[in-house]
Amino acid sequence: MNQSKFFAKISQMQYASQWLVFACDFFLALLSTFLTALLIVHLWKIENYNELFSKLIAFSILSSTIGILSFKTYKGLIRHSSLTEAGRLASANILRFILSLFLYIFLLEDCPYWMAILISLLDLGMVFFLQTSFRSVVVAVYWRAVHQSSNIGREMLICIDEQSMERFGFLNAVSFSGYHVTGYVRYGEPGKMRMSDLQVYSVESQEEFNTLIKSRGIQAVLFPSQEMLQTESERLLRFANRAMVRSLLLPAADEIKKGKSVISALPEVRIEDLLGRDEIKINLVEIINQLKGKVVLVTGAAGSIGSELCRQLCTFGLKRLILFDNAETPMHNIRLELEETFPNMDLIPVIGDVRMINRLEMLFKRYKPQYIFHAAAYKHVPLMEENPCEAVYTNVYGTRNVAEMAVKYDVEKFIMISTDKAVNPTNVMGASKRLAEIYVQSLSISISKGVIEGKTRFITTRFGNVLGSNGSVIPRFRKQLEKGGPLTVTHPDIIRYFMTIPEACRLVLEAAYLGQGDEIFVFDMGTPVKIADLARRMIELSGMIPDKDIDIIYTGLRPGEKLYEELLATKENTLPTENKKIFRAQVREYDYQTICKEYDILTDYALQVRKMDTVQMMKKIVPEFKSRNSIYEELD
Repeated sequence: MNQSKFFAKISQMQYASQWLVFACDFFLALLSTFLTALLIVHLWKIENYNELFSKLIAFSILSSTIGILSFKTYKGLIRHSSLTEAGRLASANILRFILSLFLYIFLLEDCPYWMAILISLLDLGMVFFLQTSFRSVVVAVYWRAVHQSSNIGREMLICIDEQSMERFGFLNAVSFSGYHVTGYVRYGEPGKMRMSDLQVYSVESQEEFNTLIKSRGIQAVLFPSQEMLQTESERLLRFANRAMVRSLLLPAADEIKKGKSVISALPEVRIEDLLGRDEIKINLVEIINQLKGKVVLVTGAAGSIGSELCRQLCTFGLKRLILFDNAETPMHNIRLELEETFPNMDLIPVIGDVRMINRLEMLFKRYKPQYIFHAAAYKHVPLMEENPCEAVYTNVYGTRNVAEMAVKYDVEKFIMISTDKAVNPTNVMGASKRLAEIYVQSLSISISKGVIEGKTRFITTRFGNVLGSNGSVIPRFRKQLEKGGPLTVTHPDIIRYFMTIPEACRLVLEAAYLGQGDEIFVFDMGTPVKIADLARRMIELSGMIPDKDIDIIYTGLRPGEKLYEELLATKENTLPTENKKIFRAQVREYDYQTICKEYDILTDYALQVRKMDTVQMMKKIVPEFKSRNSIYEELD
């Protein structure tokens, strides 16, 4: 086997057997004792040393075994050895020293105290030297192997800062899909520094970064964590984008530490990675305890939010999960995915429509769901502005159907998924969701007051735009980029709040746990994002220059669209909850009987496709609904 093949084979090895490491440490301990004994015999010219040798080796076997097993020095990955590993070795050998000294003093009758102490100290120093040297050699060989087998010309820098140097130092010994780690880069004043035998480069400007890239032939910069990416989003990431250098994100550092040393396909940094915030923390144990063994229904189960809810619910030990949707192909796809991922989950896919009361009745009568997550709705603002009767028929009448079935069949909790567009709505879609909120809340209050018999508790959640959901702005921008542009933005000043699909679903699950009935929960959405800036950033991430390689054009606000979204309506205020990112909105109460009469009229208008009458009735029930850039402005 030639040298290159030998190093390539070593670089591809995941890790050495723990028992091989144990055997090496054990052998080095015995070798240390043997060499120490030889030195003592030679210096003090001891005769009849065979018996002394055998006793020393026996004592070494016992004390070495106890020391290695006690501190598990064989457990760590040698190629990722650090000061922590050296400390573990030192602790194991100090224990070995104490045990050996005790055995020498009490079991070697002819050995004076001073000689026992000397033998033990020499043995301690020598075994620590041999074991640390062994690890250093392994690290050096592995490093050489990685470097030799790397694809020459594909050089990469790892982004770090002063706080993360120790945390991400192990990455220098990892093979990243053919890239060779040249060094580390950080934002700061230029200065010479080394870490793990690699240069740490410091840059403060685009010019310094460009010089570094050209001099070292760098083709990629790796961001080892989401936190690091957020910190450097306006500095090193921008430098890399403008220098046409690939920006990569490490997917799971903990898995690398567990031994998965070769990352075959590092993902490019995406706009979702930059918009994401700290994960919302939820009371996972309490939620599992509340839902375990329950029959759960998800309406709109094939949609963006509904499907992610189903994925998360499948991990909670449900008795049964019912998927309800009218979209055949998406339902088929989510069913196949869940059956493959959760083969032991009792899944019941049901094709149906929330507007079909008989179909709902059949479902409730047969499966008797205990929890409902109501995600079925029409959501696209321009389409619903053009089709207000369909918006009312699905979002209002459909919600009413599901809610009434929930009460009739003693569902424990009904969690409705709403939107920030329901607050001071300026479009039909937002107004229809506000009407749905009003209905379930007024029904819930009537139940709590004993006006209506039932036990169902109704809870509503509001959140902003969901990243990557069907029809959202980011997938649309990606398609426009694939076609070479331009990217279309409705207005240069339009802003939106964003959250990820998993974040949105965690909010819904947390609401299911926190809610006692009648509440509307809102989420701290963080800082709003200007859509024009989002478009520019996506162009930069694709390696191009905005307004040079790809144009951004402004098309004007669409019917019903507003420049910014609100989270809370007027006359509402919030109360804190157990989760600091989730608030409870206090809203005015509506009389259920009055609402039912008005909703009957509204539904009749929608069924007759009387568009203007439908929208006018919506405005009567929701007086804060003021149309913008719409034909319905004349009704205000």
